[in-house]
Amino acid sequence: MAKKKKVAASDILTMYMDYVVEHHSKPESVTSFTEIHALDEEVFYTHFTSFKDVEKDIYLLLFENSVAILKQTPEYISFTKKDKMLSLYYTFFENLSLNQEFIKINLKGFENQLKAFSTFSRLKRGFKAFVEDLDLETISLNVDTIENIQKKTIKESFWIQFLFTMKFWLDDTSEAFEKTDIFIEKSLNTSFELLNTKSLNNIIDLAKFLYKEKVK
Repeated sequence: MAKKKKVAASDILTMYMDYVVEHHSKPESVTSFTEIHALDEEVFYTHFTSFKDVEKDIYLLLFENSVAILKQTPEYISFTKKDKMLSLYYTFFENLSLNQEFIKINLKGFENQLKAFSTFSRLKRGFKAFVEDLDLETISLNVDTIENIQKKTIKESFWIQFLFTMKFWLDDTSEAFEKTDIFIEKSLNTSFELLNTKSLNNIIDLAKFLYKEKVK
């Protein structure tokens, strides 16, 4: 059988996911994977450097598809920032549910945070870019350095929360992942309330004072 010399990256992603679901493990090697699918090995390396590279793209693609679906919704533009975030979570985790067989095999041992951080590196960049585009309000300090730290902290905090939600979803055995939906709503409500909590002013005032004293 002649080997295919032109295959789209998206086709390789699908082949990889199907293989993992069927065999409950990743392929032994790129060579064996391409032979099974009658691909020229060079075609694989045209798009990806390794299976880890494939996995990184899978999670990024799931996220980008979720964002694209949201932005095609006519009502999305009128959503509040919190509702945009909630809608993203619900859409993304619905996409995870549609692909749960692959994801639960692929993320077995999710407790290994180093593995998760590596696999989600592109997803993380996409997620943090989404949070940045929301332009969530920070407390005005008139100190650029501290305000930049605030923005970075907000993006990192939401990312950590996102990871916690993924772990919760992986462990969720409720029907149609109903408990995950509840967790998403409660955790995001809490996060947005914290962004607006007036008691944070005292902490920020102290940080501002310490910063000014340090630069004198």
